[in-house]
Formats: sequence, C-alpha cells, structure tokens
Amino acid sequence: MEGLYVVLALVALVVITIAKGVRIVPQGSKHIVQRLGKYYRTLTPGMNVVIPYIDQVPYKVTTKDIVLDIPSQEVITQDNATIIANAVAYINIVSPEKAVYGVEDYEIAIQNLVQTALRSIVGEMSLDAALSSRDLIKAKLKEGISDDIADWGINLKTVEIQDINPSTTMQKAMEEQAAAERQRRATVTRAEGEKQAAILEADGRLEASKRDAKAQVVLADASREAIERVSSAIGEQEMPVMYLLGERYISALSELSQSDNAKNVILPADLPQAVKGLLNR
Repeated sequence: MEGLYVVLALVALVVITIAKGVRIVPQGSKHIVQRLGKYYRTLTPGMNVVIPYIDQVPYKVTTKDIVLDIPSQEVITQDNATIIANAVAYINIVSPEKAVYGVEDYEIAIQNLVQTALRSIVGEMSLDAALSSRDLIKAKLKEGISDDIADWGINLKTVEIQDINPSTTMQKAMEEQAAAERQRRATVTRAEGEKQAAILEADGRLEASKRDAKAQVVLADASREAIERVSSAIGEQEMPVMYLLGERYISALSELSQSDNAKNVILPADLPQAVKGLLNR
C-alpha cells in the first residue's frame, strides 16, 4: 500500500508540473513571464510552455483599447476665469513589459499627465477661447502626452474633452452680464425709436407749417389781387367796395360767433355805416 501511495503522489506531481508548464493565453491578452524574479519573456495568445517552479507569470496585461476617465477639475484661464473640465483618454498597450516595469500604475500616471497638460493648455487661453476650442485643446493634449507615455510602451489613440464649462459662480456672473447687455440693447433700441419718432413728428409739424404759410401767402395774394381788380373796375364808385368789404366783415363775424371763447356777438345796427367807418369815410 505504501508503494501505491508513492506512485499516486508521483503521478499527481507530474500532472501538477505539466499543468504549471503549460500556459493558455486568451486572445486580447499578453502574459509577462519572470524567471527567478527577472523579466524573461512575454507570452502571446495561444498555448505556451514555461518551466514549472522556475518561471512565474505575475502580470496579465490586456492588449485591447483601454478607456481612461479623467476626473473633473477646476482650471484657471488666462483671464482668471474658473472653468470645470474633464476628459477621456483611449490608450493601447503595445509593450506590456514596459507598461508593468516602467511605471508603478500606468492608469494613474496617465490620468495625472492629462490633468496637468489640460491645466497648462487652458491656462494659456482666454475663457471664450477655451469654451470654443475643444479641437485645439484635444490636439495639444495628444501632442503633449503621447511622447511621455510612449516610454511606457503605451500608445495614446485619442483623447476627448467631455465637458468644459464655467464654474457655478462664473456661470451666474455670465448670466447677469448677458442680462445686463440685453437690457442695454433694449434701452438703446427704445431710445433710438423715440428719437426717430420725435424727428418724424417735428418734420411733420415743420412741413405742415410751411404748407400753412404758403396757403396764407396764396390767400393774401388772391385777396390783394381781387381788391385791386375790383378797385380798378369800379373806379370812384363806392357801393361795390362796400359790398366786398361788407361780405368779408360778415364772414369774420360769423367765424367769431362759432369760436369756443365767444359768448356774445353784437352786430352793428347800421352795417353800411360800419363799413364806411372801415373805409374812413
């Protein structure tokens, strides 16, 4: 029985040894092999054979694209405005041995690099430029950190700006400024409209006055010509002149009687005598 136990133990040891010597690497991954604590080689997808108990696989690295979320942070612009910005980076590990031995934690390292570069880039821009230049910030970010992470065997495929917005205090100030600007424009527009209306009204009064004056001149000329013609026609005869003046006198009294200020209108008893008085006769 003891011999049987020994055989079974040996068989189990052989099975375990063979299992440890065969490594199956799934697609989309690479495994790092250390021999006696030192980097030896990188296992690619498929079946690989290692030396049991001597070779170890301490790191398993994905070769798929990795999405890194860059936390939001406050950034000060060139004109001392505070904005909140965050980003997302897409990376791919092309040299797993560099990624695991070149930096303690490549994800945290890349996040810090992106945040630092973002603060530096936005700090050289005004608020308006930062809010409207996502593509420019993205290009500068990629250019600024690609070389740094390449030393870790990592390729930066792209980096995108998710959100870049003014801080709560800055948004409130911008809203108040926009409201004040709209109020100013409304006041200017209203004042300009009142000015144009006043100008048009004054022009209308001026034109009406000119036309009234011209009408008065025309009426005066017509009356003068009429009197001259009548005087020329009648010569020394008195009655036609008295008739013309009497007609105008009666017309004037009629207009006076229709005035709102007129209460009593007294007509002369002897109209011809009154007309003669006008003629100083």
